[in-house]
Amino acid sequence: MRFIVNSQLLLENLQSLSGLLVENKALPILEKCLFRISGNNLTLVASDSESVAVVDIALDEVSGEGAVAVPARSLLDALKTMPNIPLIFNVDEATSGIEISGGQGQYKLTGEAADTYPEIPQMGGDAAIATISSDILVRAISKTIFATGNDQLRATMCGVLFEMKPDGMTFVATDAHKLVRYRRSDIKTPAEASFVVPKKALNLLKNMLTINKEAVPVQMEANEKNVFFQFGNVHISCRLVDGRYPNYQAVIPTDNPNKLTVARQAFLTCVKRSCIFANKAIPQVRLTMSGGNEVLVSTEDVENSSASKERVACQYEGDPLEIGFNARYFVEILTTLESEDVCLHMSMPNRAGLIVPMGESDENEDILMLMMPMMM
Repeated sequence: MRFIVNSQLLLENLQSLSGLLVENKALPILEKCLFRISGNNLTLVASDSESVAVVDIALDEVSGEGAVAVPARSLLDALKTMPNIPLIFNVDEATSGIEISGGQGQYKLTGEAADTYPEIPQMGGDAAIATISSDILVRAISKTIFATGNDQLRATMCGVLFEMKPDGMTFVATDAHKLVRYRRSDIKTPAEASFVVPKKALNLLKNMLTINKEAVPVQMEANEKNVFFQFGNVHISCRLVDGRYPNYQAVIPTDNPNKLTVARQAFLTCVKRSCIFANKAIPQVRLTMSGGNEVLVSTEDVENSSASKERVACQYEGDPLEIGFNARYFVEILTTLESEDVCLHMSMPNRAGLIVPMGESDENEDILMLMMPMMM
């Protein structure tokens, strides 16, 4: 088979798939990218055995049909050094030999037979369907993915829970120390469903969505084993995390009479500065509130005889309270939020604190972040 494709166009699409093109000793063919010609269409396929990404490229000049697995890293490295020129690919399917010519250069690669490449998952059976604007989906992923865990013994915590209901959609992530619940009332689904999408697949999806500067509709379908995302010329499928997600509603306290409202950026800067003087292994930040318009933020590292105390302007309603949190989690949450002010809802030193943005303008969005306290 023979086809002509623009070098820059091919480079951009291969780079979008590069997150899946990693070393795989169990299945070395997954280190390659599948090139498939059908009609006037070039389809690029990349997989890590858990997720599959497919990109379609329309071509003007094509001769023959077929497929071959191409050494993706070598091709990528070569494309990065090339000018924006047409490239002519000639593929011998009998030997999987690949000849590339363009400009003043001629290059050869040895591929692998396409029939050894794993099959691409297909939708089948009942499916939960939703259409989401890409900017909203990117925002939902960005607001939740940082709170996912890394403990493979608790696999469901290594992904983000998608809860689909007729009145909206909820995204939840937790690592048992912090939790994020992100709700959208403007995503309507015809049926209820819930599933957990792994972190790696969501990072790939987010990166591919952000390549487009303009928002595009993303169609999402899911069955018992896989979730599928389709937008423009891109199709992504990934295997869902197997297992029951923790009952996150049970850990969100409902009675929180003590409320601390503070400027987010000033508070974030203070906590970052306080981290310098805290214990490096477990950086605890202590908040002391006794009414009035100031909160005392303090840290201490007994081993290195360092400590910090800093007062930050605030509005506090409630009883005098002293509570400790992991400073790193605090920084992650305050960095992820974008509002000018945040409100920290608390009850007792041994119960979780809730952080919510104040003054958000998007009425379709509801963000709640939770942190477990640290014993002082």
